[in-house]
Amino acid sequence: MKKVLGIDYGERRIGIAISDSLKIIATPLTVIDRKKQNYLETIQQIIIENNVELIIVGLPITLKGNQSIQTNKTNIFINELLEKIDIPIQTIDERLTSQEAEKILIQKGIKTGHNKSKIDQLSAIIILQEYLDTKI
Repeated sequence: MKKVLGIDYGERRIGIAISDSLKIIATPLTVIDRKKQNYLETIQQIIIENNVELIIVGLPITLKGNQSIQTNKTNIFINELLEKIDIPIQTIDERLTSQEAEKILIQKGIKTGHNKSKIDQLSAIIILQEYLDTKI
C-alpha cells in the first residue's frame, strides 16, 4: 500500500516524516542536511523506497495569513521537486509547528539548542499528522 510523505522545508535542514500504509499515523523518517546531501536526489530515493503516492509540504504563512520570504523559498523548493518527481504535492499551513515541536521536546526534557534536526523532524511529523487527521 502507498504512503504519504511529510516535509518541513528549511534552508539548512529538511525534516521528513512518513505515514503508515493505512495513512493514519505519521512517524519520523530522517532529516536531510542540505549542505551535506543532494536533497532532491535523497527525496526521490525516499519516495521510491517507501512507495510514496503523495507529498505534504508545510507552507510557512505569517501569523496574519500572508506570504513571507520563507513562503516564497518553500514554493521554489516545491517547484524544483515537481520537476524531478511525478507524484502530487499538497501544502498545508505550518504556522507555529516549529514552536510546537520545540515545546514538545522541552516537555520531554530534550535540550533544543543543539538539536535543531530534532525540531525539524518533529515539525515534519506534526505537518503530516495534521494532514492525516483532517483528510476526507
